[in-house]
Order: sequence, then structure tokens, then C-alpha cells
Amino acid sequence: MPFQIICNDITKIECDAIVNAANKSLLGGGGVDGAIHRAAGRELLEECKTLGGCETGDAKITKGYKLPSKYIIHTVGPVWHGGRFGEEQLLRSCYRRSFELALQYNCESIAFPLISAGVYGYPKQEAFEIALEETKEFLKDNEMQVFIVVFDKNAFEFDSFLHDNVSSYIEDNYTGKDASKNSDKFAASFKRLYDLPSAVSRYDSGVQFDSECRVMASYAPSVSFCISTNNKIRDLIVLDDAFAVKLLKLIDAKGMTDVECYKKANVSRQTWYKIMNDKEYKPSKATVLCFAIALELNLRETNLLLKSAGYALSDSILFDVIIEYFISNGDYDIFVINETLFEFDQPCLGVLL
Repeated sequence: MPFQIICNDITKIECDAIVNAANKSLLGGGGVDGAIHRAAGRELLEECKTLGGCETGDAKITKGYKLPSKYIIHTVGPVWHGGRFGEEQLLRSCYRRSFELALQYNCESIAFPLISAGVYGYPKQEAFEIALEETKEFLKDNEMQVFIVVFDKNAFEFDSFLHDNVSSYIEDNYTGKDASKNSDKFAASFKRLYDLPSAVSRYDSGVQFDSECRVMASYAPSVSFCISTNNKIRDLIVLDDAFAVKLLKLIDAKGMTDVECYKKANVSRQTWYKIMNDKEYKPSKATVLCFAIALELNLRETNLLLKSAGYALSDSILFDVIIEYFISNGDYDIFVINETLFEFDQPCLGVLL
């Protein structure tokens, strides 16, 4: 779970480093800055006095002292002057410099407030989008748990256009009826046997093959997945396969690497290793959906993948309806999906794994 949006007091977050939205003096102030100094204690101020301040867009690091975090990374965000004085570049630099310091000090987790979105006046939605974009870019090449911490959700500004569209979709589809019949209908429309890829050495599923490289009828389950010669998904892999085998076949079908897939799924390397190495591992519904999003499965394919693991999307579950909205619209950005889930008080994908 490399990325998570949470509503909390950043001084209470247990992680390797928390980020302080500081002023140039680094000697404390109002808002997040003052709260962090009060919680960390007098020793933090004494260390900050030795740092010689900090320029806007830069960052410096201290010990965490009385905080549950090991380090505090102090960064100075820009004051908003209408966006005409390089505020965006300076704000992006705050996140980049903070990530650089976290890497330098071998941090495995970091928590950010919305830098400059308080008394410095940066528009909250724009500040949040920059935080997401910089986090997404960082996580492409690095392994770290990243928290975006929102103290007062009610004061937060979400994308009104997206909110209205999702709200309308919820109103039209969140009926409380059992949606599992839809999954059954999708599953019934598929055949049981399809061609399997010629290269099967990557995964040992135990499936028996005849001379035409088809799953033998005596072994065939009720639903199967395979890969055609042009790498397009045609159905689900055998139910008897371990989830790891199913996942590897899907990744091959999409022409992705393992790392690309688990990063896009918002899954940590540790969780990925568990999936690949624990033969008794049974995926949660959230796990299945994370990978369905990462692999950009359509709604039919997602329902089939869920069904193979014993789950189904239901229009009586708000979380499911929101996920269905994004899949139906071909929007697979897990950062945007998690932002929306957070707004509607639903658990984020990549968290409950």
C-alpha cells in the first residue's frame, strides 16, 4: 500500500518521517508548523536554530524527538499570489526535496500535509493535485509508503465535476439490489476452454494440456482465462490456479512487467512477494480490485476475475458502485479513484490488503 489518503492529525502518524509545512525561519509558527513544534518538544526548536533557516521550495531534516516519527522534514511552501510568481514550481520542489531527503535517510514511510494550502493560501484542490502528481512520479521509481494527511476533511475541496458525476452515478445505481446476478450473466456468456499461451514456463499451474495445447476437458473448471496469440484477454484462468498464477497470466496478457503491475495497483513490494510466495494466500476483494484496476480490465473482465476469487460487485455496496463507475468510464488512475473513495468515506484501494 504505497499511497494512502487519511484524515488525521499528522503529529500522531507513526512513520519514518513526517513533513512540516514550515516558514523560512524553521523556528515554529501557526497551523501544522506550530502543532509539530508543540508535539515534538523544546529540543526540536533547539536543533532548528542550528539549521540557518530554509529557502522556499527547499527542505531540511531534523530528529522527531517526542513525535512517533523518527524524522521531521521541514519544507517551506510558497505563498499564493495568484499563480503568476512560480508558485507551482516552488510547491513541486517542496515535495521533490522532501522525497530526496527521505531517500537519503533511508525512510520507508513519509507523511505529508497539504503544503501551502493553509494560511499561505494555495488553492486546496490545486495543492492536492500537485501532491498526487509528485507522489505518483516518485513512486514510479521508488519504494516508499506515502501518506497525504488531511486534518479537516470538511474544509477540503474536491473536484466538483468528478464529484457530481460520481454522485449521479451513485444515485442511478446504488439501489440496494443484489448485483451478483450481473456477474452470473457475464460468466454464463463465456466458453470454458480457450487457447493458452505457448510459453507457460513462467508459472506452474498444474494444468494438463492435450496435443493442441488446450486444457483437457476432464480438467476444465466452470470458468477459464487465457491469452490469445495477439495478447488480448479472452476469459479467466482456471479456478484451481493459485491467485499468483492467475495474476501472472494476466500480467503477461497485458504485456506488463511485475513491477509495473504492482506499482500501478498501489501494492507494496512486500505484499507482492507475499502473493507470489505464500501458497495459502487468498486475496481480499480489495486486492482483486487493485489488480483489476492496474490491468485495466473492463467491467465484464473485472466481474469474472472477482467471481473466480469468490467475490462480486454489488449495487448495494457504495464502495463497489464507485469502483464500477471508474471502470465503466475507462478511468484507471488509482490516485483519482482513491481521492474519490476518500471523499465518499470509503476505504482506499491498496490499503486493506
